[in-house]
Amino acid sequence: MTDTNIRPVLWLVLIVSVAANSVLSSRGSLLAGMVFGVIALASAVMLVVDHYRRRRSS
Repeated sequence: MTDTNIRPVLWLVLIVSVAANSVLSSRGSLLAGMVFGVIALASAVMLVVDHYRRRRSS
């Protein structure tokens, strides 16, 4: 995957995982909600790292 393709994929993963986290947490499935929460957090961190990496290189 190239650098230009990673950002839209990370945004998609972030949106889907936040939605899944919300739904599963509200339905009482705490463990599955936590898993999707960790995925959301990881994708958000990767987006921030990518942002600062692009900012530094320009």
